[in-house]
Amino acid sequence: MRLIHNMSTIAEYPTPECPSNRVIKIAVIGGSGVGKTALVVRFLTKRFIGDYERNVGNLYSREVQVDGEQVAIQVQDTPGVHVNASGLNCTDQVTNSIQWADAIVIVYSVTDRRSFDLIGQLHQMVGRAYAERSTNPPVILLANKADLLHIRRVEAQQGPLLAAALGCSFYEVSASEDYSQVHGAFHRLCRELAKQQPPPLPTQSPANTASSGPEKRRSPLIPRPKSPNMQDLKRRFKQALSAKVRTVTSV
Repeated sequence: MRLIHNMSTIAEYPTPECPSNRVIKIAVIGGSGVGKTALVVRFLTKRFIGDYERNVGNLYSREVQVDGEQVAIQVQDTPGVHVNASGLNCTDQVTNSIQWADAIVIVYSVTDRRSFDLIGQLHQMVGRAYAERSTNPPVILLANKADLLHIRRVEAQQGPLLAAALGCSFYEVSASEDYSQVHGAFHRLCRELAKQQPPPLPTQSPANTASSGPEKRRSPLIPRPKSPNMQDLKRRFKQALSAKVRTVTSV
């Protein structure tokens, strides 16, 4: 996994080490403290680290195999969103991340009812950000911290019901205890995105291009030689012949 840098704005990042040049961009959004960073790192490295600096918003990149094809995955972690008197309170980075991404992962914690209550508004924000696009991005709803049953505040059936109402896929996982659940959710999303994206155009080597394509045009910087003027050649030949005759006569 490669940490690109701490993001304040979103930009494109080339991945020259990825031979297919196919890039999948995912933004992870949700309330503060729901485990967004832990989920991202768990998916990309298989490791679980329990303590992170909150609201940093890093962009991570890694090459993975999706259906036998090497692709670069860029995952944008985002600062936590919360509600104030005027509605959702989030940074510009969250909005920019949604507009930048090919797919969105909305996360809540089963131990935090407020993070679950945010989901509807976050989904609406995603819809507004993609209002001008011809197709909406895939969105999955991810319930984290499923292992903490003793402090659960969101019932198990509420997540799937909300996901069905919003028209998105649902997964309940534990970033701390089960890598396979986290990997399965993200990997299925990557497969869906890979199917939607057109395959990259094959690149041709200069040798193949010269042999398979039509004759290459001459560079405009190199002048094309002019065709010989037959009348001019005949005139020059007669002048040279008459000069030779005059020389022989004088001798």
